[in-house]
Amino acid sequence: MKRNDFIKHGRCCWGDGIRARFGGKADMRVEAREVEPVVAESPMGERVVTSAANVEPSTRAAEQEPQRDSWLDRYRWGVTITDFVVIAAAVFIGQGLRYGFGRGLTDIPPGFHLPVYAVTIAFIVGWLLALRIAGASDRQVLAAGPTEFNRVIAACFAFFGFCAILAISFKLMVPRGLFAIVFPLGTLVLLGSRLLWRRAIDRRRSEGRCMHSVLVVGDQASTCSLVERLAGSPELGYRVVGVCTPNLIDSKEIEAHLACSALGRFPVYTGLEALGDAVRETGADAVAVAGTGVLHESSVRELAWTLDAEDVELLIAPGLAGISGPRITVRPEAGLPLLHVEGPQHAQANRANKVVFDKVMASLALLAVSPLMMLIALAVKLDSRGPVFYRGERVGADLEPFPMWKFRTMVDGADRMRSELATQDEGNGVLFKIRDDPRVTRVGRFLRRYSLDELPQLFNVVRGEMSMVGPRPPLREEVERYEGPVIRRMLVRPGMTGMWQVSGRSDLSWDDSVQLDLLYVENWSMAGDLMILAQTARAVLAKDGAY
Repeated sequence: MKRNDFIKHGRCCWGDGIRARFGGKADMRVEAREVEPVVAESPMGERVVTSAANVEPSTRAAEQEPQRDSWLDRYRWGVTITDFVVIAAAVFIGQGLRYGFGRGLTDIPPGFHLPVYAVTIAFIVGWLLALRIAGASDRQVLAAGPTEFNRVIAACFAFFGFCAILAISFKLMVPRGLFAIVFPLGTLVLLGSRLLWRRAIDRRRSEGRCMHSVLVVGDQASTCSLVERLAGSPELGYRVVGVCTPNLIDSKEIEAHLACSALGRFPVYTGLEALGDAVRETGADAVAVAGTGVLHESSVRELAWTLDAEDVELLIAPGLAGISGPRITVRPEAGLPLLHVEGPQHAQANRANKVVFDKVMASLALLAVSPLMMLIALAVKLDSRGPVFYRGERVGADLEPFPMWKFRTMVDGADRMRSELATQDEGNGVLFKIRDDPRVTRVGRFLRRYSLDELPQLFNVVRGEMSMVGPRPPLREEVERYEGPVIRRMLVRPGMTGMWQVSGRSDLSWDDSVQLDLLYVENWSMAGDLMILAQTARAVLAKDGAY
């Protein structure tokens, strides 16, 4: 008996409980049964009443099945083919550099008992198998989050570790130069190819394509919060196609919320017994349960069984906002999956390893950009009267003030002109910003566009007053207006760049910039710093939010 047939027959044995809980039919291809009416909202905004008995399940399944996640299948095949090409190229290049490109495929390399073609095939197949075993192309990790890249790295290290063990165990005289070429070359190019695929899918998602259709289940507060987060982050790849709530009151509140927002219009289903029909009618390929209080333990288990037979993914949003994945560990205890949440990581951001990293990076950067800084200083001096550098007070870690250095981008005495321009303020509520500030000089406008005016802050990093990555350095009057948890952003040293820099810069609202800073402070990691540094160059070249 095939797996899907077993699931269907198994559901028929205990289908009454599922029908009572999840909406009538135990399967899209079995005979329709009478169920409670479903109150929904049409795309045109009209209130309609539908029933599972009025829907032709087989017809709807036939219409939706070919389209479900077809883009993901194509993406997966494309990534797999690219992996094969990259690995094959790395192996051939490594062998060519080590043994010479003129060696025949039937020749036997030194230290081996097999011809070149057999060794080449073994390397390629073994490497691809390692990627497969590590789950680097699983549907759950492709085109979403850093897990895909972590699995690629883990697979590469595991494969070459296995090769090294084989070489030692069977006394194969494998040249170290072969490993030294193939391993780093293949690993780096694999990561680069995956990154290019990710960029391509991100561009499509920004246009509303290549998205998972998700049905959100929850009460009014948790559902609206999750819908807003998904709508505001298209790079996550989820498009909300419907909402299912436990009662009519939540449904009406959600409808009122949607009517006053720009989130779009989609069906709102009332009653968890309508969930099964809601999945089929919306064509959702994922169900996201917002919050843990909507469904009890047995309901979630039976829902997972139902969705598995429909090939629909189940997502649980536990409501842990502002906590990143590395701080969360699932621990099964007494049959229950308990989430262990580690404490905030801000103390780690002030330890010696980060301080040393910052000072070394800043020193190397100063050596690299010192000629450019001399040219900028000359341009600033020739462009307008006044000093080359602007020295402004900022507040650092533990509320300690320090002088922050920048190239001067405004006319001399610009601070005294601020009161005259107060009516033109376009800032985010706390910061004073004007998109076309008349105080900015010609050279200053160019420097700001590419953030070159911030290069002198490297001296602040060397002195230990700032970090390469961290929250934005605030003004004293800004800190005096902090209320509530906002002050926690002062637990770590401010940075030359940060999440605010790669997420919109001056275009961000005050609340958004604070949330990004707090997210960084609470979830700091060295890997996160490296990712932000890598993204900063792209954000600077894009010039978004720079004025």
